[in-house]
Amino acid sequence: MIEDLTPSHSIVTRFAPSPTGLLHLGNYRTAIFAYLYARRHQGKFILRIEDTDRARSTKEYEDNIIESLAWLGLSYDERYRQSEHIEEHTKCLQKLIDEGKAYISEEAAKDGSGVVKSIVRFKNPNKKVVFKDEIRGVIETDTTDLGDFVIAKSITEPLFHLAVVVDDHNEGVTHVIRGEDHIPNTPRQILIAEALGFSPPSYAHLPLVLSEDRTKLSKRKGALPVTAYRDMGYLPEAILNFMAFIGWNPGGEREIYTLAELVELFDFEKIHKGGAIFNKEKLSWMNKEHMRLKTTEENLHNVKKHMSEYSDDILQKLLPTIIDRVSSYGELSGIKDSEFGFFIKRPLVDISKVIWKDDESYITINHLEAVYDILQNTNFDTIEGIKQAIMAYAEIHGKGSVLWPLRMSLSGQEKSVDPFTILYVLGREESCARISEVIKQFTT
Repeated sequence: MIEDLTPSHSIVTRFAPSPTGLLHLGNYRTAIFAYLYARRHQGKFILRIEDTDRARSTKEYEDNIIESLAWLGLSYDERYRQSEHIEEHTKCLQKLIDEGKAYISEEAAKDGSGVVKSIVRFKNPNKKVVFKDEIRGVIETDTTDLGDFVIAKSITEPLFHLAVVVDDHNEGVTHVIRGEDHIPNTPRQILIAEALGFSPPSYAHLPLVLSEDRTKLSKRKGALPVTAYRDMGYLPEAILNFMAFIGWNPGGEREIYTLAELVELFDFEKIHKGGAIFNKEKLSWMNKEHMRLKTTEENLHNVKKHMSEYSDDILQKLLPTIIDRVSSYGELSGIKDSEFGFFIKRPLVDISKVIWKDDESYITINHLEAVYDILQNTNFDTIEGIKQAIMAYAEIHGKGSVLWPLRMSLSGQEKSVDPFTILYVLGREESCARISEVIKQFTT
């Protein structure tokens, strides 16, 4: 049977973070799945900032959430702030009280201060709640053990369970996609929805994102906010691809997908029930693959951010080597001087290290002079052309005896980019000047 994907807003999902800290990638995995499901069915994706914790919520964290979603390319159709709906929450709370489904309870504060507070408790009907989870199947809970649970600190301070039920209903949310740690909350929220006369949404509880020791990913386990990965030079496409594959897989061996392809393939059926590991090495591999998919212009732009002191000409020629060396653009900040610095600053060459193994110095000088002469008539348009010209000589006289002194003369380093690439990037004039300088050191 062919699935009907006629444009419709019948599917509405939401991402509902609390702006009480910087969210890590485990949190944003929920946003990614909610986004993919909504777009797969051409529905709506909503961002709701759940800021009813007034003491801990800040604009800084809210702005970071919005900035992170924008960088990831997860565009939302509507945006709400939960604190702006307190009047509606209060109205529903009062309705429950008026109908005898909730009541005000005078209770002493738990801090031992002796202060008596008027909290609101939901009158639990003590029944079994059964719902079909889109991922885990039928889940049945006997709510008797929950007792009469608290739904508001006061008539004007609703808590999480009541606020989300009212907001999901008013915003038309059809599918609540969230972590499996919310499964215990679902029966409470279904009871509240039924008491208010609302039809509960469908629920899909995702497997947890685990750190490498198989505990829940958290800030204490080294989880970083999304913007930290951006600042480290990771690509949003790679982050999306990687996070989508934590707990879900479309099948087959292929692992590199664009956002549009993920949208086309996403469904609940292939979401795993068990927790999935956040593997930093796998993320780096995937990021490298996405770097390779970028155009030369895009890669040049991203590399330039971390190597601004290098000319466009040098970076353009060096680009394939750079992309091959790193897994994220941010790595360039740590290696650009040690691995590539000699391209923009002529190195100090230790001539005692220029000689290959047991060669005499005159042999090294002869080879450098011969290479110098060869380069005068070599076309510098391609690395392969330079390589062919040099190797014709090196094959006869010994690769080590020819190429080692050449590398050292150009870079001053025992380990570096291959000498043919160095020649290509530096160009004839600078390359010959460096070779000539080393020859002079030998002869003075």
